[in-house]
Amino acid sequence: MTTQMFGAPIRRKEDPRLLTGGGRYLDDLGQHALAAAFVRSPHAHARITDIDVTDAVDVGGIVAIYTWEDLPGKVAEPLPLLIPHPTLTHGRTGYALARDEVNHVGEPVVMVVATDRYLAEDACQRIRVDYELLPVVVGIENARDGAHLVHEDAPGNVAAHMVQETGDVEAALATAPHTLTLDLAIERSACMPMEGKGVYARWNDEDGELRIYSSTQTSTGVRAAVAAKLELPLAKVECIAPDVGGGFGVKIMHPWPEEVLVPWAARLLKREVKWAEDRREHFISSAHERGQLQKVTVGFDDEGRVLGLDVKFWHDNGAYTPYGIIVPIITSTQLLGPYKPGAYRCEFWSLYTNTVLVTPYRGAGRPQGVFAMERTMDAIADYLDLDRAEVRSRNFILPEEMPYDHGLLFQDGRPLKYDSGDFPASLDKLKKLVGWDDFEAYRAEAEAEGRKVGLGIGCYVEGTGVGPYEGGHITIETSGRVNVATGLTTQGQGHQTAFAQIVAQELGVPIEDVHVTTGDTRKMPYAVGTFASRAAVMSGNAIALATRNVKAKALRIAADALEVSEDDLEIVDGVVQVKGAPTTSMPLGTVAVLSNPLRYAFDDAAKAATQFAGTFDPDKPPVADDEEPGLEGRDFYSPTQATFANGMHAAIVETDPVTAEIRILRYCVIHDCGTMINPMIVEGQVHGGVAQGVGGALYERMAYDESGQLLNASFMDFLMPYASEVPHIEADHLETPSPLNPLGIKGAGEAGCIPVSAVIASAIEDAEGFPITSMPISPVELWELRQRHETGELPSLRHHHGQHQTAAAPSRDQEPTA
Repeated sequence: MTTQMFGAPIRRKEDPRLLTGGGRYLDDLGQHALAAAFVRSPHAHARITDIDVTDAVDVGGIVAIYTWEDLPGKVAEPLPLLIPHPTLTHGRTGYALARDEVNHVGEPVVMVVATDRYLAEDACQRIRVDYELLPVVVGIENARDGAHLVHEDAPGNVAAHMVQETGDVEAALATAPHTLTLDLAIERSACMPMEGKGVYARWNDEDGELRIYSSTQTSTGVRAAVAAKLELPLAKVECIAPDVGGGFGVKIMHPWPEEVLVPWAARLLKREVKWAEDRREHFISSAHERGQLQKVTVGFDDEGRVLGLDVKFWHDNGAYTPYGIIVPIITSTQLLGPYKPGAYRCEFWSLYTNTVLVTPYRGAGRPQGVFAMERTMDAIADYLDLDRAEVRSRNFILPEEMPYDHGLLFQDGRPLKYDSGDFPASLDKLKKLVGWDDFEAYRAEAEAEGRKVGLGIGCYVEGTGVGPYEGGHITIETSGRVNVATGLTTQGQGHQTAFAQIVAQELGVPIEDVHVTTGDTRKMPYAVGTFASRAAVMSGNAIALATRNVKAKALRIAADALEVSEDDLEIVDGVVQVKGAPTTSMPLGTVAVLSNPLRYAFDDAAKAATQFAGTFDPDKPPVADDEEPGLEGRDFYSPTQATFANGMHAAIVETDPVTAEIRILRYCVIHDCGTMINPMIVEGQVHGGVAQGVGGALYERMAYDESGQLLNASFMDFLMPYASEVPHIEADHLETPSPLNPLGIKGAGEAGCIPVSAVIASAIEDAEGFPITSMPISPVELWELRQRHETGELPSLRHHHGQHQTAAAPSRDQEPTA
């Protein structure tokens, strides 16, 4: 019998190829292509007064040098603003090559094409660009001050101003028994995938066709954008995402300047052209994320129930807004998490600075929102001297209240309505996993040994599986091989395995017979892309629907050939057979032959099919009017709204009493992504997300000086957690299937990183006894906070050690150290 595929921890099909050097990444392609390199602005804000390329043209091997003035038509126009919004009143995008002004260090100014990258770089160093320096705006405080402007026509540096509210917040705060106000901050960080961006283009002059390979999360978007910019028919442009070495959001953007310029140069020169980003380029010209200042005012009753919540925040969107204001909108809506405040108001300002532009990075605004909400929950618990988990529990949306409508608009403009979840059950699982009720005894034991330990918690709800659609195409060959295509791209998530599991289960074939292709517009021209934890929800369901269509056709054809009813048939291990009488059967490959009535027999399957060939009815065509030849089918999934995954994390940390070094002793995760296709892949996503979350909580930040120079633009200076800094992660799962899609799936890709900063801040605060209001936090910063606390400048928590249990401490074997 065919193995049940859902819930099976099947090893990833793609790993043997990738782990044995069989991967084909962007820079593995086009070995004989011309190479592009860029002169990038060394200044954060300046007017370009002159560009002199005289010395560069003498470098041997130089093929072409381009400035903005060389760009034709739409290539010379500003890059697209992908997601407009009514509140984005002053949206701005850059040019493929800077026109008159540069607005951040790293903005491309000149493109050089040479026979190899070394010569192109040599030529770049010989090009002289003269600049007139302009005032620089760095940091949210300077941006909102408005003394200097990034764009002269954007008053106050405000790109967007938005308010969302439900209920009467002012009245709720005015009548609440208690109110608190918190000032919070999260600094900038960035994705840092192992492979940077890259693009390789080939122009076929004979046919007028362009083929692009891009290390992208959105191959169909790149295809459409390049076709529009180069004014080519869409049918004449192909875009393929080869193996992609990580994305995490930075490769969603389409098009990046290089994705326009490299194909344009390839067509103009009638030569293959390639560009692969180096690491410094990635730091200073790819997207950043996270930076926000937040002010939260909360009103609550004696039981800790939130009666009113007023949030204001200021978001740093960098120099341009090509991806609109998706990130701050997500912060404003996802901030509420699993809770139901009596009244809620959120107001934000998205501000320009002379720094690298901001687009979504894994979590995409949610880590900031969760930080605000979870710091607020801890503050309420401390104020009332209540257990932190209990305060959260008293504010939960309950399972019987699902679906739950918050009365707000989600990022896609649809109502913010949760589809499913059981938050009390998740919290109960988390408390048991981390030993919540036993922690105070453990703390006492640690303090007796001269150690400081703290326990932190964080809850979140994540909108996943956003539309508008994805598609799936299924073809069964006469050999029994099942080919699956979806336009959605892959950057290491295990799609070849998870999608194959869906097809294997739906169709009744061995998983070894299923072969998946992603991100190739030749195979599936209609797609949106991989981001926002949407792959399994969107493409997974589209592939399932397409598979069901193909299965129905296979059963119709087989029933006719076997002279039985379709209802009497089943497919087991790739064989269509009569239920209860498996000897009456035919392989799916044979059904594929019968579905395509050729006159010739090319293979053994075709020869075998002759036994099922009946007499032709001369009054009927070989292919019915309502059928198509071939055993294949295509379908699309387009949801009415997003699904909402959720989870809860807890951590135990130790802070060194002398050096203030922060060690994560335990990290526990409860996650609910609905029906799990492959628990091993889900846990892998959670583990990778937690690793990035730990980086954002303790190490990673973009350090700009006042002139807009990024001071840590290398892996020597930008700190990321190694394996030695990532804790052992203990995970458990809850499955509350989504009622919105056929498979009951909710997304999992971003879950691991969303609450980590909030959890680590909660744990450090619990260990130290004073508020933690800004992340990331380093040992130096923690040491400085201690000094401020000792002098009375930083207040103590009103009720330190809010848990009062006295049960036995966890055993040491429950405490793996990082």
